[in-house]
Amino acid sequence: MTDKNDKVASFNKHFKERTNFQHSLSFAACVHCGACNDSCHYYLATGDPAMTPAAKMDKLRQIYKAQYDWLGTIAPKWIGAKEMESVEELEELKDIVFGSCTGCRRCTVNCPFGVDTAILVGLARSCLVDEEIAPEGVLTVMKDQWETGNQMAVSKEDYLETLEWIEEELQDEFDDPNFKVPIDKKGADFVFVVNPREIKYNPLSLQAAFKIFYVAGLDWTMPSVGWDNTNFGLFSGKGDLGGHMGNLAYNQAKELRVNRMVISECGHGLRSTKWEAPNWGKANPLPFQIISLLELMVDLINDGKIVLDPSRNPHPVTYHDPCNLSRSGGITEEPRFCLKRACADFREMIPNRADSYCCTGGGGAMSMAEYAQRRLEVGTVKADQIKATGAAIVATACHNCVDGLTDVIKKYDLRYDYQDGKNPKLLPVPNVCELVAEAIVIPTETVKVTKRPKVEVKGKKVLVIDDEPDFVAYLQTLLEDNEFEVLIAHDGTTGLEIANKEKPDLITLDVTMPGKSGVQVYKDLRTHPETGDIPVFIITGVVDFRQLMYQKSVQAPDGFMKKPIDRDVFLMTVNKILEKAIKAKEVAV
Repeated sequence: MTDKNDKVASFNKHFKERTNFQHSLSFAACVHCGACNDSCHYYLATGDPAMTPAAKMDKLRQIYKAQYDWLGTIAPKWIGAKEMESVEELEELKDIVFGSCTGCRRCTVNCPFGVDTAILVGLARSCLVDEEIAPEGVLTVMKDQWETGNQMAVSKEDYLETLEWIEEELQDEFDDPNFKVPIDKKGADFVFVVNPREIKYNPLSLQAAFKIFYVAGLDWTMPSVGWDNTNFGLFSGKGDLGGHMGNLAYNQAKELRVNRMVISECGHGLRSTKWEAPNWGKANPLPFQIISLLELMVDLINDGKIVLDPSRNPHPVTYHDPCNLSRSGGITEEPRFCLKRACADFREMIPNRADSYCCTGGGGAMSMAEYAQRRLEVGTVKADQIKATGAAIVATACHNCVDGLTDVIKKYDLRYDYQDGKNPKLLPVPNVCELVAEAIVIPTETVKVTKRPKVEVKGKKVLVIDDEPDFVAYLQTLLEDNEFEVLIAHDGTTGLEIANKEKPDLITLDVTMPGKSGVQVYKDLRTHPETGDIPVFIITGVVDFRQLMYQKSVQAPDGFMKKPIDRDVFLMTVNKILEKAIKAKEVAV
């Protein structure tokens, strides 16, 4: 028997072993009535009958009938029963369950018989993953979670350094040198577990949450381990990984003797940590309560521990309901409660709550670079929803949704004119806590606006590699105005030559350029001994950069940002990357 045949036999064996009563009900209950058709954004965007939920699941139903329907053994062709027979068929199935379904469960809430497509997708994914027939990004993230305890392989040192950096930023903002981000504080009221994206690429959402905790005077702590609330056990269908990730967080929370675990704004993070992982990891009963940051903010507003001024968020705001929060978690009113008090003009997206369409990034899709184009093409459904609101800001409560919605907004060029009609800007996608933090009334008049640098970065050499002349000119002016030395390259080949010759302290890199793509330039930089240690900050308007984040033939970039950039966030990120690099060199010496 060949290796390929082994994979097929193993898949069929695992499929039969893992099919349970709940799967059987969903396989048997579907009568192909078509009620689910209009619930799926893949079908609505393409009009392809093969993209209806029932048609997609028929590929799995064939296997089920062959294994469990008595007619499947007698007259398999008559009832369409057939197990997998080749690796090519497994690859086709991979395209369906990974590339054509985000597991959003909108079809399930619209099914009169309650067919749960997502659990069937999870069953197939688990069997494919065991044969390593899955998107490379999914396999990489699973490996990282097993080996490092977080999905972006953030080292403990980098994690703690990021928290220290946020601490220093908030000390400046509050003019309070005594502000601390507590680490492993035993007996605190709650431990805060987060999405690694917040640590690696978006510390502003953490800064917003910490600001809220500070103003409210809360007793809290960050864990030094077990801090990742994301869980690719859910996206891969692998309960063993799900239990492993859950127990990392639970065990640390038990060690710290907290009353509560608060989950940052991550849709699947709340679902996995609160409901799924306790079962996967056999951790019930837990000695602490698990709640969302959204629920905590509602309590703080109701108790008067934070006061909000909605005039600080004057532009119209709409809200996207993350699938795992709304349909699978029942968290629908809490974000609206917060936004209506933090924003002057809140507008509903139609449909909403449990009937909202997926952001396109669910089910781990943000890690699947090979399906990025399809994901964006079916994003027209969500783009139409957003456009109809006329909103200037699309708030959400999930970091996967932040990425998914940002890609859709860029793809369909959704803009808002904030001032004079001459420069409409792409819609930003903040988390709810960022808008709450913006609106919060700080009970002091001594808040500083200007940050004091903790490590001297002025005068450092920054190489800008980008083929857009206007954008290069903007970055050059911005960096030089902040006392950086700037080098310019308008293509990848020139950029590599300058990097090797000048050894800059930081490189900003576009992805789409003539000649060598930014992806290839990045790999060349990382693998060349002369440039391998230079920090690289990806700044791009496309989604290709995710193959650098999730498919780690080389280490992940030090930062990334979508075009158009926010000036202040860009400078803050440049400073953070350079400060980290300088400290690393000092330690090495």
